[in-house]
Amino acid sequence: MTMAPELYWLAWAVALGLGYILLAAGLMTWQRGLKWNVGNRDGEAPALSGAAARADRARANFLETFPLFAVLAVAVVLAQRNDAHTALGAMVYVWARVAYWPVYVIGIPYLRTAIWIVSLWGLLQLLEALL
Repeated sequence: MTMAPELYWLAWAVALGLGYILLAAGLMTWQRGLKWNVGNRDGEAPALSGAAARADRARANFLETFPLFAVLAVAVVLAQRNDAHTALGAMVYVWARVAYWPVYVIGIPYLRTAIWIVSLWGLLQLLEALL
């Protein structure tokens, strides 16, 4: 039995999400210090800047779209509405999110937005199959 491509890409999106989280956490710790990271974090956290702030925003942005992707990927498979278009949409979403990550952390604004739009197109391919 082979796995549906949408679920394959969902697994890679989970791995990618872990990468987003780990990079953001690492850069936060580098900026705020190990004492802050292992402490109780009571009170206001020191503001992040530069790559650490961008990595944290990229992480938050990924986490905004990932639940939509996960639900859509599972739904098209369960509803047996998956086809070449939904497989392509899932793949495009994941690869766009791969490209989005360094572009955001480096700080390339217009390209970042263009890549985000490509990832949205991937989501819309999955959604269209369910409507």
